[in-house]
Amino acid sequence: MVATISKATARFYPTRNDLDASVREAVIAILNQTLAASIDLKTQTKQAHWNVKGKDFLQLHELFDEMAGEIEEYVDMVAERVTALGGTALGTARMAADGSILPEYPIDAVDGEEHVTALAERYAAYGKHVREAIDQTDELGDADTADLYTEISRTIDKRLWFLEAHLITKADL
Repeated sequence: MVATISKATARFYPTRNDLDASVREAVIAILNQTLAASIDLKTQTKQAHWNVKGKDFLQLHELFDEMAGEIEEYVDMVAERVTALGGTALGTARMAADGSILPEYPIDAVDGEEHVTALAERYAAYGKHVREAIDQTDELGDADTADLYTEISRTIDKRLWFLEAHLITKADL
């Protein structure tokens, strides 16, 4: 599933990269979709970091900040891969809002469980997108981008596990 960022136009630049131009164009579209979702996930994670309340405040406040920092690294990696392939990274806040696959963050989330649940839902959706991108970019013949996505996927799955661990109750066991 590759969505297009409707209001932005991507300019392509000459490169000596040996991937076929049609492959690079398709991969760049996937990467820019990921860039939008990554920026959105980072800001939604910061939203939770800033606004969490309750008995687990400090633990969650620090966890969410660490998670946002990880996503920020992926924002940079994805954007730089776009430009390495001769594309334009579409990474402003408005572009991200227009192109993200993630739902809007619930503004009424207050306590830790509400924020953890909201983030778990978003990390799961983002993880699904990343796994699909692994397959898509591999099928296109861009093993380097597929590898980048594999690296991202491992961290996202680990963080989803961390989030879901907060939601397990005795009844679930």
